[in-house]
Amino acid sequence: METVVVAGSGPAGWTAAIYAARAGLEPLVLEGHAPGGQLIVSHEVENYPGFPEAISGMDLMDRFRGQAERFGARCVAASVNEAKRRGKVLELIVAEDRIETKALIIATGAEARRLSIPTEEKFYGKGVSGCATCDGAFFRNKKVVVVGGGNTAMEDAVFLTRFASQVTIVHRRDYLRATPIEVEKAKKNPKIEWRIPWLVKEILGDTGVVGVKLENPQTGDESELSCDGVFVAIGHDPKTEAFRGLVETDKAGFIQVEAGSTRTGTPGVFACGDVCDPVYKQAVVAAGQGCMAAMDVERYLGMREG
Repeated sequence: METVVVAGSGPAGWTAAIYAARAGLEPLVLEGHAPGGQLIVSHEVENYPGFPEAISGMDLMDRFRGQAERFGARCVAASVNEAKRRGKVLELIVAEDRIETKALIIATGAEARRLSIPTEEKFYGKGVSGCATCDGAFFRNKKVVVVGGGNTAMEDAVFLTRFASQVTIVHRRDYLRATPIEVEKAKKNPKIEWRIPWLVKEILGDTGVVGVKLENPQTGDESELSCDGVFVAIGHDPKTEAFRGLVETDKAGFIQVEAGSTRTGTPGVFACGDVCDPVYKQAVVAAGQGCMAAMDVERYLGMREG
């Protein structure tokens, strides 16, 4: 019987583990098979407090992990396949094993949706990004492409004009899903150009992005557009499949938590980070929520034992 299990090893999961370990709860961290979460694809992180010099996402997550282990957190390279509640006990199916725990912190994060073209993977973190607020500053005075037609794409495009010399929005449909007010903001910005309806067929470059090959889905015409970066803004998918029968989620799959806390509607189950945050998607926010989750767990266990 575990006291608390942390599912996930990004900023939220490791921070939860640090605080839970310091509280003497001896957390078990299920790292997954790609430890570190989305941050590990970032070659340089410049906006995490306390690091005036850029640090790679991988190195930052290694520091988080080392700190958690120093306080007694234990780590297993495995993921939760299924989670159930049996009375007062939470049961986790992990590979061929079954783990019982008094409390569970879900910090499995969310994945930025990909374009599903071979060259995207090649350049991810090397000119291709799923987070404008994370990586926009690397593209000062450069040309970038934003792929998408929703609010996120419009907001990202406007944000990127603070740095880039030119931003081109590429959307595969001849209409936009974004709200009129967000579309109007983008249309009024002189730095933003439009390619609608076009889709990205290929990302061009050798060691870095130099352009994109576009295709018009209506006419079949092809075109090349030079750029230094590609921001994919077509949404995020929270990693909640294993927990759908245990906790409530919204229509997009994000876990629902009580306002001002990390408590879910299921006793003993808490959620933090991108898995329950469709808005901010920032490492520092996720870390703060990880702290909240550990403190919420500590209170829950104290009340339970009492």
